[in-house]
Amino acid sequence: MKKARRTPPGEALTDVMLDFFRLNSLIQTSGDRLVARLGLTSARWQILGAIVGAERPQPVAWLARDLGANRQNVQRIINDLHSEGLVAFETNPHHRRAQLVVLTDKGRRAFDEAMELQAPWINNLSDGLSIKDIATVHRVVKTLRAKLEDQDEATTA
Repeated sequence: MKKARRTPPGEALTDVMLDFFRLNSLIQTSGDRLVARLGLTSARWQILGAIVGAERPQPVAWLARDLGANRQNVQRIINDLHSEGLVAFETNPHHRRAQLVVLTDKGRRAFDEAMELQAPWINNLSDGLSIKDIATVHRVVKTLRAKLEDQDEATTA
């Protein structure tokens, strides 16, 4: 059997992916430290952000899909946020069992405080980077994400 070999772009992208894994870990750890005094973690903060960013209240499954995350993991975190009074559930008129997740006033305050902490943190990280370079990275990441989503859809279809 012939061993598969990476193309030069495949080899370069492998190096980038390994750096993404390391970067993701560092982002999670840094985010956890940043919002710890608010009783949040990076994962909780991310879910609060997804709720804030949604055009209207959504069920857990939709939030998980929008985050590209596992529904069960998002449900567990939503349950924790609910027990701490940061989110509430509303009746979903379209699906009796899939309740809608909404921020409480306490949840909105926690998210707003996290974003106040995020501004100087992200400004420090972006110092010395050009907007053009950041835009290029963003474009490449979006392209890779779209390709992976297409592959995932083709695999599950």
